[in-house]
Amino acid sequence: MPRVWQRMLSGRRLDLLDPSPLDVEIQDIIHGLARVARWNGQTNGPYAFSVAQHSLVVEQIFTIISNPTPDEQLIALLHDGPEYVVGDMISPFKAVIGDNYKSIEKRLEAAIHLRYGLTPDISPELKKKIKKADQISAYFEAVLLAGFSDKEARSFFGQPKNITKDQLLIEPLPIDDVETLFKARFEKIDSERNVINNKASTQKESR
Repeated sequence: MPRVWQRMLSGRRLDLLDPSPLDVEIQDIIHGLARVARWNGQTNGPYAFSVAQHSLVVEQIFTIISNPTPDEQLIALLHDGPEYVVGDMISPFKAVIGDNYKSIEKRLEAAIHLRYGLTPDISPELKKKIKKADQISAYFEAVLLAGFSDKEARSFFGQPKNITKDQLLIEPLPIDDVETLFKARFEKIDSERNVINNKASTQKESR
């Protein structure tokens, strides 16, 4: 029988077909995403533009254009979390592969969410907001890094409104720097979640 698990640097063995939240570790996610290149590596600059850096930009845009809770911010930050296992397949290739890829990706996403106390099923409204932030990031990445013309990028990703490149961390960074930034952002959001949860728990106990 073929092996269907991947050994992580943390020592965890993550089953791809039946991933357990107990085998999900944030450092494995950060390490993997910081080493996965967006656009199949077809970007300008001395460093690849990683999925980890893209995730930081998407969460940044999402926070600007929405009024999110910390839980929603963490979902946005981890929106490409499964790619630490399956890599970043470009959209045309995903379309060719179809439902099998989506099924594995969905299971991994659910395991990641459960590991960090998030809902495994994202509401359509939240998905739409995160997708909008993702499209805005993709537009700037396409024009500034991947060689697209403005017209071509707008035809695929739309025209960003009320967001400028100067607000975003688009310049590709070294792996170590991206890991540090991602970890700091994850910990900040998670800390804010804990404050809210502790406050809610205290209020419930005092009733």
